[in-house]
Amino acid sequence: MTIDHEIADDTTAVPAEDDRPPARERRAALIRWAAAALVFAAAATGSGFALLGADRTDLPGLATAADGRWEYPTIRRPALPEGAPGPFAETNPAAVHHAALRKLLLPAPRGSAPDPTLRSRDGWVSPGDFARLFARSEARDAVPRHLADYAVRRIAARGWTTPDGTRTHVYLLRFRSAGAAESWRLEHGWRNTGPHHPLRGVTTMQWDQDYPKAAQVKNVPAHLFTEVAPHGREHTRLAFLEAGDLVGLVVQSRAGGVPDVPFLQTVTLQSQLLG
Repeated sequence: MTIDHEIADDTTAVPAEDDRPPARERRAALIRWAAAALVFAAAATGSGFALLGADRTDLPGLATAADGRWEYPTIRRPALPEGAPGPFAETNPAAVHHAALRKLLLPAPRGSAPDPTLRSRDGWVSPGDFARLFARSEARDAVPRHLADYAVRRIAARGWTTPDGTRTHVYLLRFRSAGAAESWRLEHGWRNTGPHHPLRGVTTMQWDQDYPKAAQVKNVPAHLFTEVAPHGREHTRLAFLEAGDLVGLVVQSRAGGVPDVPFLQTVTLQSQLLG
């Protein structure tokens, strides 16, 4: 099945950043997208949104291509060890994820190819390779030390490129506790103005206010940022996810502009896997 990368209505082509529709029109399109999500949830039609509060089961992947959504394979939450509680169960006050970390990574959509620029070894990324995300040499030196200070246990990652040139990297950082994850976030992760350290190849980022509230996943706050124009050849969007003892990052870049819907779809599905 081919993937339709066009966005319906007022974003039928993937526009350059300066040619994107006015913010009011983009917000209207995204509100319609979020409203559709609520309808799916209410009707329990099999959409991934219908599983925001469900047990650990399949997440079908929002595979409607007509509005620009990518076609993901069926997404299954990994099994927990026998007797282990879910990350946000009342019996798990530390909000620890007991599932295998790499299995919590969102799978790549159909039609995509692995991105060779992601330095991973069987899905694992070293703190040093994770630090390559950042632009400044002092940040690349400091980030591994900061992660060690807060006892990061492992970093899992997956990267892919879709036929329209969108490059996606997803990272999951596992800390010893939710408290350690929160402390790292406050000290070295991100602020309302953007990531603590500028990303490589990115000029300035600002808070991205286009994420529909209907798409927010319970217990997994998502903090979205977008690169401010004028920027270089590529435009970058970034999401930080808070999920108990885990911190997630979704980074998407594309020449001319990152489309709204696939980015929000990817953030939402990854959030659901962590919830």
